[in-house]
Amino acid sequence: MFPNREIAEKELELAGELNPGPWTEHSINVGLAAQIIAEKCGNLNPEKAYVLGILHDIGRRCGIVARRHAIEGYKFMLKKGWDEVARICLTHSFPVPDFNKEIGKNDMNDEESEFVRTYINEVIYDDYDRLLILCDSLADTQGFCMLEKRFVSTTRRYGTFSFTVERWNATFEIKEYFEEQMKCSIYDILPNIKETTFVDVPLWKPPVKIE
Repeated sequence: MFPNREIAEKELELAGELNPGPWTEHSINVGLAAQIIAEKCGNLNPEKAYVLGILHDIGRRCGIVARRHAIEGYKFMLKKGWDEVARICLTHSFPVPDFNKEIGKNDMNDEESEFVRTYINEVIYDDYDRLLILCDSLADTQGFCMLEKRFVSTTRRYGTFSFTVERWNATFEIKEYFEEQMKCSIYDILPNIKETTFVDVPLWKPPVKIE
């Protein structure tokens, strides 16, 4: 189950009021990228792709969080009865389906961590999982960009890990997977990607959380 476009957009709007930041613009662009790619693939529902995209980071509604946004989004979407969105809230963070190859601080508790570990290790990715992993790396707050720009931006924020390049390669493989279906480059169908890729903006940092 997943909501319609209007309900999903309202949820994102409310979430942005709870936790203002550029993550909401990023989410909108992820949704748009997912819709555009889905329209070129015969086996995907563009409306569903858009909704999954704009709600993939909905767990950030709870405040300044790192890995925790995945489980918070999962739980919130399940309460709404939107199990297909809940799934994406978890899988979009794992281009390599291995809990130990996620980036950022693990701010989940032990029970939550074990749940996500088991979920990711057992889930079999479908094309929506792959699509949202890809689109998360094709969209920033200004619009659509090449994967390399998004990777550098993310690395500047979270640092490098022993598995960083493995995650990058997994995302490139997903890009090639969809390009084979579309018979064209993803960069050919996302508007203004060249202009957005070369926009130079300061690295956004979340405000310091005061305990």
